[in-house]
Amino acid sequence: MTEVQANTTTPAIGAHQEHPSAPIPVQGPAVGSLVRVPLGESAIPVFPVMLGGSEFGWTMDQDRADALLNHFHAIGGNAVHTADSFAAGRSEHIIGRWMRARRNRDDIALAVRVGDHPDNPGLGSINLVRAVEASLTRLATDRIDVLYLDATAEPVASLEDTLATAEWLIETGKVRHIGAHGLTAEQLVEARILSSAGYPRITAVDVPYNLMRRGDFEGDLRLVAVAQGIAVTPSQALEHGFLSGRHRSRQGVATSARGRLLANSLNRRGARVLKALDAISAELAVSHAAIAVAWLLAQRSVVAPIVNAHSPAQLDELVQGVGVRLTRAHLSELAKAAD
Repeated sequence: MTEVQANTTTPAIGAHQEHPSAPIPVQGPAVGSLVRVPLGESAIPVFPVMLGGSEFGWTMDQDRADALLNHFHAIGGNAVHTADSFAAGRSEHIIGRWMRARRNRDDIALAVRVGDHPDNPGLGSINLVRAVEASLTRLATDRIDVLYLDATAEPVASLEDTLATAEWLIETGKVRHIGAHGLTAEQLVEARILSSAGYPRITAVDVPYNLMRRGDFEGDLRLVAVAQGIAVTPSQALEHGFLSGRHRSRQGVATSARGRLLANSLNRRGARVLKALDAISAELAVSHAAIAVAWLLAQRSVVAPIVNAHSPAQLDELVQGVGVRLTRAHLSELAKAAD
């Protein structure tokens, strides 16, 4: 998927030429740039994987983040997700500097989650406006393509007031579309009713969802998302790295960055899931991470999983999942193992 510049110089007679079976050089845009899906009713065309910025400014400095963002963009990725709470806003600073240096803001579908920053907590009207203004400053941009309203930090006192503020943000051009994180199925239904009165519609939902963590989404939330045509952009696609298949024992997990969380997943169900991933990985000759992403993309309403990577090589494994097609037998095997 990486671009390779072709040699257009005509070789002199008698000069060495490549064998006819040599790989054909790729010219023009990266293959991934041709793969786009609409992000729900927003119709924003996005690559089916969003690059998450939760590690930026925490475990990754500007240079490492730039390398990852450059690689993602080079292979055709265009959707980047961050939050005002990630590394206390440093993630937004890093992404903003990258977009400014590359002058590619118009090429990027920028998704930002707000509501959990200590300076502007919650989704009250004043704090929401301040949070968006602060994010725009850190990102060095004039607009956010998808603003995810984070209701996990504080309960939403009035969804109508929050959506009224979101409407003002859209009218002023600071935000294009609204998403949600942490709203219940009932609140999403309420939001859709309010949209009939002119308030903006919620077009995307960010919810923790993967093979090992299905309860947060499967149920009423999925029913509402499907019924309303809401695009689902699940986070934690690898369950903190567990579904990469690299953690096989509690002892190995204990030395990892999120050891305690992963240790809770290493039970009999986790062992069954890893065994199923092993078999499918061997059959399809793809990584466990790619299968985990492919499983998400096979679920109804899932448009673009939000993935976090520490290196271009790890990102390649995750992006590979876009091209993996799991059969019904594969999906049944994984579902059985995860139950």
